[in-house]
Amino acid sequence: MSDTNHATRVAELAAKIKSVRFAMFTTVDQHGHLTSRPMTNQELDADGALWFYTSSATDLWENIGANPKVNLAFAEPADSLYVSISGIAERVVERDRIHALWNPMVAAWFPNGVDDPHVVLVRVAARTVQYWDSNDNKMTQVFEMAKAAITGTRPAIEPGEHGKIAL
Repeated sequence: MSDTNHATRVAELAAKIKSVRFAMFTTVDQHGHLTSRPMTNQELDADGALWFYTSSATDLWENIGANPKVNLAFAEPADSLYVSISGIAERVVERDRIHALWNPMVAAWFPNGVDDPHVVLVRVAARTVQYWDSNDNKMTQVFEMAKAAITGTRPAIEPGEHGKIAL
């Protein structure tokens, strides 16, 4: 894929998730079970990788060490926007990068500060992205769903845009 195409795809992903700060971050635990937790996306870099802070003393950190395949689910129900990103997670302990991404919101989760040795990063290299983005407003959707439930028919709602972005 050319650099221009890749940059365009990263920009498309950025546009989809820019207003959604939190993702449900899913990993595989030591028993092979899927487990999810809300995480705050710190950055989507030019390579299409997403960055998250965590602690090296968490299950997330351990799970990624054993199995780096992950999924990120972003949702903005008020706008009927849903984005699912599958990728490969990497555990990152780079103090310069940790300092560069540090912000007051992260400080709330790490009271010992940016130099706490447990403060680490997770970089998720996005591989495939699927999204669903409805064009109908929320009131139209609710009305059509209620009408369909009463009449026993399918809702007359435009399904919206469903697409994939390969990174």
